[in-house]
Amino acid sequence: MDTLERKNDFYEVAEIKLSYSAKVKNSLRPRVESSRQVYEVFAQAWDNDRIEFVEDFKVMLLSRANKVLGIVTISSGGTAGTIVDVKLVYAAAIKSNSSSVILAHNHPSGNLMPSEQDKRLTQRIKQAGVILDIPVLDHVIMTAEGYYSFADEGEL
Repeated sequence: MDTLERKNDFYEVAEIKLSYSAKVKNSLRPRVESSRQVYEVFAQAWDNDRIEFVEDFKVMLLSRANKVLGIVTISSGGTAGTIVDVKLVYAAAIKSNSSSVILAHNHPSGNLMPSEQDKRLTQRIKQAGVILDIPVLDHVIMTAEGYYSFADEGEL
C-alpha cells in the first residue's frame, strides 16, 4: 500500500481574529435620535469640497443605544453615481459589532429626491440587514443645502 508523503501543508488554514478597538469613550459618542441629528453627524464627516463634485456612499454604525460607533466610506464614484457592495456595508457593521446602521450618500447635482436606483439599493441593503439582524434605520441623501430622509418620508 502506498502512503502519501506530506510535502506542503496545503490544508492549513489562516487564523481569523475578530477585534474592535474603540478610540472614543462611550460617554463621548454622539447619540442620534432624529434625521436632523443624523444629517449633522454625517455633515461633520463629509468632505465639503466633494459633496457637489462626486458621489460618496457612507454608513453610520450604531450601538444598541443609537450611539455612533463610527462612520465608514463604502464607495466613491463619479458625478452621477457610485457602486455599493452590500457585503462591504455589513462587513463593517459586523466587525464593529453594530446593532443597526444608517446609510447616506450625496447627490452632487443638489437634487434631494431619491432615484429609483437609490430606492432599489436601499431595499437590498435593508433585506440583508433583516437576515443579519442589523436593521437599516434610515437612508439619508445629502446635499450642500439639506437632506432627504427615507425614514421621515415613509420610504424605508
